[in-house]
Amino acid sequence: MDTDDVKAVSCVHGELSVVDVAAPRPAPGQLLLDVRRCGICGSDLHAKDHADELTDVMSAVQYEDFMRGDTPVVMGHEFCGEVAERGRGVAKEFAPGSLVVSFPLVRAAGGVHLTGLSPKAPGAYAEQVLAEAAMSFVVPNGLSPDVAALTEPMAVALHAVRRSDIGKRDVAVVIGCGPVGLAVIAHLAALGVGTIVASDFSAGRRALAARCGAHVVVDPASESPYAALDGKRGVLTSAPALYELGMGSMEKLRKVPGWSHLYRVADRFGAAGPSRPVIFECVGVPGMLDGVIAAAPLASLVVVVGVCMGADQLRPAMASGKEIDMRFVFGYTPLEFRDTLHMLADGKVDAGPLVTGTVGLAGVSAAFDALGDPETHAKILIDPRDQTGDVTPIGIG
Repeated sequence: MDTDDVKAVSCVHGELSVVDVAAPRPAPGQLLLDVRRCGICGSDLHAKDHADELTDVMSAVQYEDFMRGDTPVVMGHEFCGEVAERGRGVAKEFAPGSLVVSFPLVRAAGGVHLTGLSPKAPGAYAEQVLAEAAMSFVVPNGLSPDVAALTEPMAVALHAVRRSDIGKRDVAVVIGCGPVGLAVIAHLAALGVGTIVASDFSAGRRALAARCGAHVVVDPASESPYAALDGKRGVLTSAPALYELGMGSMEKLRKVPGWSHLYRVADRFGAAGPSRPVIFECVGVPGMLDGVIAAAPLASLVVVVGVCMGADQLRPAMASGKEIDMRFVFGYTPLEFRDTLHMLADGKVDAGPLVTGTVGLAGVSAAFDALGDPETHAKILIDPRDQTGDVTPIGIG
């Protein structure tokens, strides 16, 4: 190993291995970070073996430098690290030794690239990683590296919850309690949503969902998550119920002089039709969208948080007949990233239950295998200073 090399985990042809790479050097406006923690993301698990499935998708949005199966890449976009070196022009707030988190975008090779998802922007499955100072934030309040590293996935969830426009009186149903689903539940709980239903086949994940703030946890193998909505005011689960609501309401209204004005007022306040449950689809596998549309109550809003990387199909007539709204979400804004960090540091949202283990670079391949068992782990964090090859179970909070 050259003295100017650092250790990193390279992924190529679906294989993960520890390699020596040239130590990165910060350009103007950049930070060189000593990685303290880096989360293993669900998208990393998929990209390890199926990165090429996204090639056409990323090309369609004119990004040609996404990772490919035949090109070595250092993954890792959920990270925190200590400032080791500053590039020219970096603000003094980023003092050496400061713990920071960063939006996973970096300038390199004449463009802006996705940290950990492009060979042109090596990620934080490594001893060191580059970050843009303009997109980085000093970790406040002595927040631990284990929790600070969750800023990125928790920002994904915050963005999804904000895009849902959900209110405290609404009913939320979270389908899938992997790390993204758990993060969504934690944000819904922090927001004070009155009814949060969580659904997952895994007993371990259901237990974590309850710790994150779900009021009702359901095993979909034995019970529909939507059964918990039966009896909720205004929630309709069948077309005949909608027809009866419309007919019955008009029979009463037509007896009142000026009934149309009452109707308009009710409509303005959202009381003229079925209540709108908000469903967060956090699985991201083919068939989920059609299944959710078929089972969801009428007039539901489906927020698609899980990223299905393959082709899928659904029945538009089913969605139309039930007047299902769908919103697809991805990523977060820089402000949401900053806000998430401060929510974690101020104790306004509890992300501790997500973290179930840590591992060193030598154990990353074993960690990928371990994450295949939902009963054992949810989120494993990489600690590059850990010299063992074993996954160490931990719990926070």
